[in-house]
Amino acid sequence: MPVAVYTTKDLRSQSRFGWRDAAVFVALFAVLYGVLHVIHGARTPFIPGRETVIDLSPAALPGYAFRSLVRMFLAFFASIVFTLVYGYVAAYNKRAEKVMVPLLDILQSVPVLGFLSVTVTGFMALFPNSAMGLECASVFAIFTGQAWNMTFSFYHSLKILPRELREAATVYRLTWWQRFTKLEVPFSMIGLVWNGMMSFGGGWFFLAASEAITVLGKDPKLPGIGSYMAVAIQRGDNGAIMWAIGTMVLVVITVDQLFWRPVVAWSQKFKFEQTESANEPSSVVLDVLRNSALIGWAERRVFAPLAGWLDRVTLKAEQSSGAGPAGKAAARFIGVVLLGALTLAAAFFAAKGALSIGSHLKVALVVHVLGLGFLTLARVLVVVVVSTLIWTPIGVRIGFSPKLAKVAQPLVQIGASFPANLVFPLVVLAFVRFHVDLNWGSILLLMLGTQWYILFNVIAGAMSVPGDLREAAMVFHLKGWTMWRTLILPAIFPAWVTGALTAAGGAWNASIVAEVADWGHNHLVAKGLGAFLAESTRTGDWPAIIVSIATMSAFVVALNRCLWKPLYAIAEERYRLG
Repeated sequence: MPVAVYTTKDLRSQSRFGWRDAAVFVALFAVLYGVLHVIHGARTPFIPGRETVIDLSPAALPGYAFRSLVRMFLAFFASIVFTLVYGYVAAYNKRAEKVMVPLLDILQSVPVLGFLSVTVTGFMALFPNSAMGLECASVFAIFTGQAWNMTFSFYHSLKILPRELREAATVYRLTWWQRFTKLEVPFSMIGLVWNGMMSFGGGWFFLAASEAITVLGKDPKLPGIGSYMAVAIQRGDNGAIMWAIGTMVLVVITVDQLFWRPVVAWSQKFKFEQTESANEPSSVVLDVLRNSALIGWAERRVFAPLAGWLDRVTLKAEQSSGAGPAGKAAARFIGVVLLGALTLAAAFFAAKGALSIGSHLKVALVVHVLGLGFLTLARVLVVVVVSTLIWTPIGVRIGFSPKLAKVAQPLVQIGASFPANLVFPLVVLAFVRFHVDLNWGSILLLMLGTQWYILFNVIAGAMSVPGDLREAAMVFHLKGWTMWRTLILPAIFPAWVTGALTAAGGAWNASIVAEVADWGHNHLVAKGLGAFLAESTRTGDWPAIIVSIATMSAFVVALNRCLWKPLYAIAEERYRLG
């Protein structure tokens, strides 16, 4: 195993407490204080039926934005844990993979409103007369908008892990924990980072729905920038809407500079290549952290001993159990636990659904919903194709140019993170003015929210192309279509498959807000499954809700079997790096 070597100069510089350490300490203290303040606010009493007052003054926006940001990061860290566990088990447990991958498609297709319809009442019952139930429901709703495409990215990275790296890990007799932390997660890191940014943007997209919950005839609200925007749009307060837009842009830029840019720069050290790239992304914040004596002390005295202890524990456990170095025993055990939990959950919701619809289920309803599903499916496929044609060349250009990526990253992050449904009223105004039928216009609305999945994955795929392969292409004077056919398209194809799959799932999810649009007294509705589900959720029609979600899941599973699974197989067999 590689061992960190510190020179006398390094240790002397890291032992000095300077302005960098003061900045790190102040930042950590501010974050801790803010999180504790939000937790204290979540414990305030909540009385069902009493309307929560949302202050639309600009002075309330900083506090609202911070509370929303805390919910976003709580959901994001929960998504990371889910991604690592679920993706690992699905990749290494063949029996579990047959169930878990299609189930992941289904979970991605279920709209946030579908999750809220089932969970909000349960969370409120779990924490009676407390806002904590709504907070948990909100975080869970944001989680459902973040976790799925990260999990797909990690799962697919494990499936295309180069064979020579697996063989090297076997030769060095790495334990399953060492393989996980020193091979599998590092190899997947660039894709995880860029899909993490996309997931974070997906959380912003449904923030208003998760904070201003409107399901089953109930309308509770949580203080946050999402509920602020929802109330401002409801009241038609243009000034408050502009303040919300400005605050959202400021928050996105701040998060990009203080969190995502350092993470992107840090992730480049995991790039799979034999030669060092000339230009790498940089970050002032990352430089401050790397030169901080406080961080260096924590790394030497806390993280390094903890990592060593975990290595020893996993080695002893593996030796005593006789498990192979790949951790197949751990994957089997976790797979059994996950499958058992998922089976119980599926049985519970199936029983609840059967009792809910009972004798209300009619053949005419099922046939009608199936027809609407085919209309939405056509829109989803058009969105994937058009987004691919537009964003693939742009994503490759950004991924191949660190200088351009440095400029484009915050712009792309703003575009992906900014809630597209906040722009919908302006687009709908154009539809009304130019008499555009929403049956066609909804395709544009779907693209505004889901095109970023393809762009982010293409950027990640282009950034992961080894520098030595690009240098070899230059040596052989590959240009134009020859360059695309022999290097670029094969190299980014696995990442594109993940992006297209998640874009399709995101389009199904976004259809609930893209197939229904309002502007003043104009109420536009497109024929489709998303509009039908949105209306059924608003009225609390349980038979229609269950049939709609089941139909949407069936379409996603069929699409996975007929299209995405064969493409994944092609990516795994023909376009892996080793």
